[in-house]
Amino acid sequence: MGHHVLPGNPPVALILRRSARARRISLRVSGIDGRVTLTLPRGVAERQALQFAEEKADWLRKQLSQRPDDVLVGLGAELPVGGHPMRIVSGSGRAVRAEEGTLHVPGTPEAVPARLRAWLKARARDRLAEASDRYADALGRRYTRLTLRDTRSRWGSCSHNGGLMYSWRLILAPDDVLDYVAAHEVAHLAEMNHSRAFWDIVDRLKPGYDGPRRWLRDNGSSLHRYRFDD
Repeated sequence: MGHHVLPGNPPVALILRRSARARRISLRVSGIDGRVTLTLPRGVAERQALQFAEEKADWLRKQLSQRPDDVLVGLGAELPVGGHPMRIVSGSGRAVRAEEGTLHVPGTPEAVPARLRAWLKARARDRLAEASDRYADALGRRYTRLTLRDTRSRWGSCSHNGGLMYSWRLILAPDDVLDYVAAHEVAHLAEMNHSRAFWDIVDRLKPGYDGPRRWLRDNGSSLHRYRFDD
């Protein structure tokens, strides 16, 4: 709908959105990228909504200050692989090499982010295909395809025709978390809902899934901190 900036120290950028379903003015700070959305119900003047945001300015700044800083991926930066922190250093040869606590990335410093992202996506595809095959075999079902995306609203999905989609950023999370998401989506091959029967299947495929599920709820947004762009 539009944009506005609340003056102050620091200024706060707002995205204004009108919603026919909203019952009241609301402010939301995204845990993923820190974007602030001001939602206006039908019939509420923009001036009134902005006044509401101005009254909440101190709260907004506090929320934004508590967000962990984004990490621009490059030489010297650190990011997790399989939940283990890894330091990015310059490497030789043609391939990315992972050693204990270190990622050796060949090429110019400018090429490091793209090269590392490609390596992570390939690693994610291998791990997610292995986990999906394992759980699909245990369930006695087949999926039709596996695709990777950089989704922000969900970690995985299962289509009605058996296609599995995952966020490649799951490779950054602990192995148990990646396995849980694969078990969750494969379980949808049998139950396209979140009924008791569905969760019984998840429990059979991945006993003790509560821990990884909780980790994803509490820490999943942090996986989006790592930026591979300039």
